[in-house]
Amino acid sequence: MWYVMKMTVVTREISFQTSGNVDIIDITDKVAEFLRESQPNNGIVTVFVPGSTGAITTIEYEPGLLEDTKNALERMMPQGIEYKHNIRWGDGNGHSHVRASMMGPSLTVPFSNKKLMIGTWQQIVFIDLDVRPRSRRIIVQIMGE
Repeated sequence: MWYVMKMTVVTREISFQTSGNVDIIDITDKVAEFLRESQPNNGIVTVFVPGSTGAITTIEYEPGLLEDTKNALERMMPQGIEYKHNIRWGDGNGHSHVRASMMGPSLTVPFSNKKLMIGTWQQIVFIDLDVRPRSRRIIVQIMGE
């Protein structure tokens, strides 16, 4: 037996200023607000950052873990070493590009009855990995029935 579902796609944007240098912004409430306002009741939501020095992920958004995340990124991909990107462009953000490529620009989360299906202590965050303040834009695309 075949079922035909009416698929709806809604695209919204979040814009904000960041301070750079691993500025971690909790965007969970805004994504949840978009879900409440949208047509689909069940489906998936994709959160995407256009740009090569930002990342989207989930984290328990609490001060200790925010600091741990910053410290871990510095240990794994330190700012103070040579990056070929810096030699070519002279902008000092080679580590930012490497960090962003390892973390990824998007996250897809299922939702049911207009509620994100995330864990109790799990928030959706944008991480600005660049070396300077930036104007950022996040695309939120909701797909479902």
